[in-house]
Amino acid sequence: MTSTTPEHPPGHGEYKIPGGKLVVVDLAVDNGLLAQVRLSGDFFLEPPEALDCINAALEGLPAETDEASIARHVRQALDANVEMFGISPEGIAVVVRRALA
Repeated sequence: MTSTTPEHPPGHGEYKIPGGKLVVVDLAVDNGLLAQVRLSGDFFLEPPEALDCINAALEGLPAETDEASIARHVRQALDANVEMFGISPEGIAVVVRRALA
């Protein structure tokens, strides 16, 4: 049976990327998988729609996924033409793990 409520409360993580910007994530865990992932912060992406790709790449990942795997999923979800300013896949991975701690 699939749960309609998260198995633990929504997580919140923040990370100031060294030499970069603040990255924030809010998420929940449902049946051991990341759900309701919303990345935000004071960084810039070009095109801005890349943020939707990042959120989608994180949705459904197992909550135990390590930082290297999270960064790889983010990298693979983005087109080669995406430019990231003040943010990196590795920084995203750090903030996701913090939200899960």
